[in-house]
Amino acid sequence: MQLQSDYIELAVKLSRKNTLAQRILKMTNMTKYLQPTPIINSDHPDIVSYARTAAGKARDPVERAVMLYYAVRDGIWYDPYYPFYKPEHYKASNVLKAGRGYCVSKASLLCALARVCDIPSRVGFATVRNHLVSKELLEYLGTDLFVYHGYTEFFLEGKWVKATPAFNAELCQRHNVDALEFDGRTDSIFQAFNRDKKQFMEYIEYHGTYADIPVEQIVRAWEKAYGKDRVRRWIEAFEKAGGRPIRQFHQEQVWKGA
Repeated sequence: MQLQSDYIELAVKLSRKNTLAQRILKMTNMTKYLQPTPIINSDHPDIVSYARTAAGKARDPVERAVMLYYAVRDGIWYDPYYPFYKPEHYKASNVLKAGRGYCVSKASLLCALARVCDIPSRVGFATVRNHLVSKELLEYLGTDLFVYHGYTEFFLEGKWVKATPAFNAELCQRHNVDALEFDGRTDSIFQAFNRDKKQFMEYIEYHGTYADIPVEQIVRAWEKAYGKDRVRRWIEAFEKAGGRPIRQFHQEQVWKGA
């Protein structure tokens, strides 16, 4: 297993100019985690430019991944009221332009940036119980369950490593929780407790990993969890807003529990 991982690592480094390396990636099913998609559009000029700027002069894949992670975590604001029902809402270049997004859209952007830097990447999903909420957001969702929460996985040093860039540091400070760090070698999923040792985040169910964003699957899961009428009202509000934010999460009251 380790030998195969070593071959994959070498193939990734050589794949742009070496046909044999490209074949190795294809045989190990890794090619799809390096290529652009219509949503994770890692070939977009803005994405390429941002990735190169964020990674700086780093050449080591782990160091690059870490720098990209912090660029998305803190450079793109977390907004749970970001649109969710069309592929364009998750398109990496659109998220970058908007400068905001919810967990899945931020994971899509991070995935695209990593592919620019020749780091195999994919998006993972899970249902989580989230305590980084406002009273208004709890009422909006009708629950503290976040269905199809998204994170990014990088293939680094022969293994897949989870990275969760959702919550920017300023938001975490406001909610009395340490911002989630990432070292490129260990999974960075979510803070289990806040600074007062109160339960903060809990993973309930994993839904697998994908090379692209399964938009229709996300919407169906939301309709099942939150109700079709509620999801329909959300979509109508977004359509009426015409691309403008429908709420300001960073201005809402921090929820401290019942």
